[in-house]
Amino acid sequence: AFSGNTNADSVVYYKLQHSIKARFLRFVPLDWNPNGRIGMRIEVYGCIYRSEVVGFDGKSYLIYTFNKKIMSALKDVISLKFKTMQSDGILLHREGQNGDYITLELIKGMLSLLINLGDTKTHPSNAQINITLGSLLDDQHWHSVLIEHFNNQINFTVDKHTQHFHAKGELNYLDFGYELSFGGTPVPGKSGTLSRRNFHGCFENIYYNEVNIIDLARRH
Repeated sequence: AFSGNTNADSVVYYKLQHSIKARFLRFVPLDWNPNGRIGMRIEVYGCIYRSEVVGFDGKSYLIYTFNKKIMSALKDVISLKFKTMQSDGILLHREGQNGDYITLELIKGMLSLLINLGDTKTHPSNAQINITLGSLLDDQHWHSVLIEHFNNQINFTVDKHTQHFHAKGELNYLDFGYELSFGGTPVPGKSGTLSRRNFHGCFENIYYNEVNIIDLARRH
């Protein structure tokens, strides 16, 4: 509850400690000045929001090549927003020399995170991880995605719905390369499991370990 003013002219200002994302705001008057008349005037001030958007036509893709010297072996964080009217398409893909790969793919309106460790003889229990979240995501509305990899813990979040996966072995042995492609792959179907369909729609605010990928692409 917030206390208002006690006269007709003074302004009472509140700054919330944490930011809030909301589609609607509802104000419920609880009480008013017993010596005056009821009335309410409200102004709401928003926060600064930076938006970087890139479009894909179903044939294009964006490749981020990063320096292996600055890559953290213990932590990977990827975040982005997307909107599309297509039910299928590759959002991101990364692979290594020995068949290891990680793919985020839209399949029939659902997001599937697929991690393949390649060497089933060495790591048979963790040979393949497949996590699916969301439905009807091809509704031309923005949807948020967050992938967090800490040691052998994977957190996969779509629109604030999270699945946690704890691998039995360390995931640091993944032989991933230093290229991360968004919206498709340079060689479709190279891993043998992809739908071979590139993404057709828009991405907003792609971040890999706090690096703004879209801004980097615009400047370089």
